[in-house]
Amino acid sequence: MSSARQKGFSLLELLVAMTILAVIGTVGFVALRKNSTQARYLKAQQTMAIVSSGLDQYYLKHGYYPEFGSYEAMVQSNSPLVKEDFIPVNTPSKDPWQQPYEGISNKGKYSLRCIGAPGNLEEFPPYPIESGKLSDATSSDSGTTAGAPAAAPATPGDAK
Repeated sequence: MSSARQKGFSLLELLVAMTILAVIGTVGFVALRKNSTQARYLKAQQTMAIVSSGLDQYYLKHGYYPEFGSYEAMVQSNSPLVKEDFIPVNTPSKDPWQQPYEGISNKGKYSLRCIGAPGNLEEFPPYPIESGKLSDATSSDSGTTAGAPAAAPATPGDAK
């Protein structure tokens, strides 16, 4: 008697293969989601840096910052920042998570802020930018801001 061999896979083999694919898919999805959040956070930082640079350029040209009560007013098409080409037309007023950016400006200073990644504030916290200061992302471990001159050491003759 010859035994005929069945062609194909057993149910157990199919279940093992499907489980392996599910695990690989889950790991890939988690990595994709983290990278997507990081990309959104970097885009928000870039947008705020563009507006901050525009405010600084306005200050250099006019000697004062423009008066704005909100971030949205800074990026509107009739804003002096847009009219004088310091920031591009259609700069978004909301971050990549569709939350509004926060911002205020008066003649002496400005302050901008992104609320951060909702649900993941530990890894992607709020991101502030203020006039005359570099962002926290560029500060060094020594507590001084990168690019800022370090305080000169005191000499014995300085104390009075």
